[in-house]
Amino acid sequence: MSGISGIFLGFLTGVIWLLLALLGFISEFFGLIGLGGVLGNILNILVALIGFLAFVYFGLRLFKKAWH
Repeated sequence: MSGISGIFLGFLTGVIWLLLALLGFISEFFGLIGLGGVLGNILNILVALIGFLAFVYFGLRLFKKAWH
């Protein structure tokens, strides 16, 4: 998938992962499968970081496409 739809889906995916991590759903899921504690917190931070980076990267690309 290329073009504006691929960029938008990347942006939307980043937003969803970031929201899931910030609202605690990712932590609850890791606790449910037995990865609670420190490892679950580290994984939650990694998921939030990746979601934030995808949000920023695809958001900038979406802004550039919309600007031109």
